[in-house]
Amino acid sequence: MIVLGTIDICKRFRVPGQKPIEVLRGVNLSVAPGEKVAIIGRSGAGKSTLLNILGGLEKPSSGTVTRPENIGFVFQSYHLMPELTVLENVLLPTMAKRFKGRALLPGASRRRAEDLIAKVGLADRMHHLPAELSGGEMQRVALARALVTEPDLVLADEPTGNLDALTGAEILKILSDLSAGKAVSLVMVTHSPEAAAICDRVLTLEGGVLR
Repeated sequence: MIVLGTIDICKRFRVPGQKPIEVLRGVNLSVAPGEKVAIIGRSGAGKSTLLNILGGLEKPSSGTVTRPENIGFVFQSYHLMPELTVLENVLLPTMAKRFKGRALLPGASRRRAEDLIAKVGLADRMHHLPAELSGGEMQRVALARALVTEPDLVLADEPTGNLDALTGAEILKILSDLSAGKAVSLVMVTHSPEAAAICDRVLTLEGGVLR
């Protein structure tokens, strides 16, 4: 059984007046329930492009992707809505998704969001705006938002890339506990050896393929 699978994913970018640039040249990947996979590689290798394709944010030029419906995203640049509070940002995905195939009442969604915000250590910042938070706090909000719909798969793009060592370690502890009692899979793009170390497998994206 797999949560995420790809077959021969290719991605080409067309530049006017030049030959197409082929970033991905046949990526094959399978991720089991509860498995954590790190993807490493040099800058410009196509790691973020691959992650976007895995999550359905970009289309491959060719190849197929099998993914669950319920996916949580953790972006390096947080992507929080500046006019919304911490609680409102975390609640956003609940407005568009169903939980494990069922709708939850607004009160239940709020309770889960509040529980997650407390779990990431921000119970006292619940009604603050993003501008009032540090980078580490914003990343914690992004992580709570990614988990609020009880996803089967979490995709994380350099989740510790903008953080100091201590805050990064705290984020990694939360990510490493994802599968505690639940089969939540993780695919994480990272340059950090510490981040890669929490994963079950480490794959390198090189020459457009995973090795």
